[in-house]
Amino acid sequence: MFRVVGVCASALLGVAVFANCAHATDEENTSAHFQSTFNWQKHPAFSAAYTGPNSITPAAESMYTFSATALLGMRPWQGGEVYFDAEAVEGVPFSSNLIGLGGFTNGEITRAGGTSLTYYRQRLFLRQTWNQGGGSTSVASGPNQLANTYDKNRVVLTAGNFSTLDVFDPNTYAKDGRTQFMNWGSWTYAAYDYAADARGFGWGAAVEWYRDDWVLRVGRMSGPTEPNLLPADMALNIHYGDQVEVERAHQIGGHPGAVRLLGWHNRAVLATFNDALTWLQAHPGQYTGPDALFAARYTEQDKYGLGLNIEQELSESTGWFLRLMRADGRSETHAFTEVDGSLSTGLAIKGVTWGRSADTAGIAFMQNTLSADRRRFLAAGGISYFIGDGALNYQPETNFEGYYSWNVARKIWFSPDYQFILNPAYNADRGPIHVFAFRLHAEY
Repeated sequence: MFRVVGVCASALLGVAVFANCAHATDEENTSAHFQSTFNWQKHPAFSAAYTGPNSITPAAESMYTFSATALLGMRPWQGGEVYFDAEAVEGVPFSSNLIGLGGFTNGEITRAGGTSLTYYRQRLFLRQTWNQGGGSTSVASGPNQLANTYDKNRVVLTAGNFSTLDVFDPNTYAKDGRTQFMNWGSWTYAAYDYAADARGFGWGAAVEWYRDDWVLRVGRMSGPTEPNLLPADMALNIHYGDQVEVERAHQIGGHPGAVRLLGWHNRAVLATFNDALTWLQAHPGQYTGPDALFAARYTEQDKYGLGLNIEQELSESTGWFLRLMRADGRSETHAFTEVDGSLSTGLAIKGVTWGRSADTAGIAFMQNTLSADRRRFLAAGGISYFIGDGALNYQPETNFEGYYSWNVARKIWFSPDYQFILNPAYNADRGPIHVFAFRLHAEY
């Protein structure tokens, strides 16, 4: 059975996912979990009428990422949990840079920085729980989750260095790029410009209030000092990313599901596309790279978006998910990717149907769109952080992904994956792109 909001829970690389369980879990005071993931991807040559500074290379090429993570936890006092994650990563993206797509094909690539292993602290945070009755909920031991029993009604504080996605936008079937869908558009909303450093983590705090079948989440996180760079902006009273999420769990025909509504608001020094376009038109022949965005990046801007996340178990072996989000799209990307509207939906099917209970097959459809302001800037030859072909014959960027996660040995999974991308970087003059991949993932 898939793990969905209910009586008991387990954790997957920092994200607690709840499920029905037959027994309680013994409390533990320390935990140590480890993971390693290798992801190799290749695209054959594809058609391109032209290629610009931030275009994915139309010639055949390959990319890879490797990560190894130690996830350590301890309980310093009753109700308190402290977690520390250390990670080593390496990898090289397509085109030797992270460019040419709105929905990138590998969720690990933002953390990789070349062919030599780079070591860094991934997370260091406190989780404090205040129980408020309403029955018990057991959580199994897992990465960034000590085995414990909580009250169903409770308040949970998470504070320190972690990812916004550790708390917000959970989804049973499409959440983890190391074990589920690889594309960015399936493990969260592609249009969710959530505050984070270049690796996807930040400093801040989030509070969750669990009450019967409802959950309310609020949080504030640090963004980068400059868009999509690594140093964190710690002036959280001036520059920040705020989010509010409401979740309602339900049952349909005895099958669990959940509906979530997420709103977010970022404030940072950002360029608006209209200001950047004005600068670009005033400096003909003088434009190289993202100069127009740099020149227009001089005042605080507000970014915001609203998203809907639905998951539903259809049978004991099949689950469905849907994410929809729309962002305002007036200003440049702050911390995630070049998407202003996103849709993703798909199915995950457990292999119990064919006698492989630890296997999973998944299929997904994703479509990303741009705001009118961003489209005008790109069509005029503008270059933003991740995309810019020098011109734009605009069409939504569309992706189909299918994967099969094969449990080859205890705690080891091999996953072939295929992605078909129409209109890469929203340009109908380029593509389509076929991306073939395999992933090897191990947990200890």
